[in-house]
Amino acid sequence: MGNAHRNTVIFNDSIKPLIMGILNVTPDSFSDGGKFNHVDAAVRQVGQMLAEGADIIDIGGESTRPGSDPVSSDEQIQRVIPVIQEIRKQFANEFMISIDTTLSTVAEAALDAGANLINDVSAGQDDPDILALAAKRSAPIILMHKLGTPKTMQDDPYYVDVVTETIDFLKSRIAVALQAGIKEDNILIDPGIGFGKRKQDNLDLLANLDKLVALGFPVLLGTSRKRFMGAICNVTEPSELVTATAVTTALGVMAGVTVFRVHDVKENRQAADVAWAIKQCYQQTK
Repeated sequence: MGNAHRNTVIFNDSIKPLIMGILNVTPDSFSDGGKFNHVDAAVRQVGQMLAEGADIIDIGGESTRPGSDPVSSDEQIQRVIPVIQEIRKQFANEFMISIDTTLSTVAEAALDAGANLINDVSAGQDDPDILALAAKRSAPIILMHKLGTPKTMQDDPYYVDVVTETIDFLKSRIAVALQAGIKEDNILIDPGIGFGKRKQDNLDLLANLDKLVALGFPVLLGTSRKRFMGAICNVTEPSELVTATAVTTALGVMAGVTVFRVHDVKENRQAADVAWAIKQCYQQTK
């Protein structure tokens, strides 16, 4: 039943940071929409990301960019399942596949096809059954903070204290996940950079990653090619924000972040590895 035995990655701060390579099998994702929505192209991209040092491949069949519309479970399944199946045929199983979805039916089909991690940007709010599924299948799940829906989240986001409000939200969703039967060591959290946040909100969260880490759950950081960095760097093309992303990866490593979700694996693998080596040296000399 499923492929939970392929969960070969341990999520804790004693191992070097993990790189999650993004594979959007969608026509409309903000940075790479349409590039990998055919099985052959997707498999080639996975091969490249693994060669460049990816530990996890995150596959999504629904864009969650600002302004995007929801995609039905049937359509998501048609997009992602052939890709997951072919990846598991083509490559050895020493890496994890994450399914990026908020729907339990999509997550279950993906787990059956060979995925072993659920990445839910709604933190179980869109479909509470996804929490029960994660518990039943002993699948790790990522719970992310966002404000509103992808369609509306950037219309007029507002916080009194974005760090406190994000932490309080994640604490509440962790409690719900535990109540659903998910084991504590199968929960990861994500502050949701760019999801219903202004530029300053994103910067405040990045400056306080240590407070998220202090909650005691592995933290995933997803800043890859995000628009707020373009505003800082005066860049409009997302693909030109590789260096900016790698900077946030290095800072995240120093703060104790465990997983980095990125488009550009090679550059972020290097940033993470160098920052990790420096951090290890620092900890040994304290």
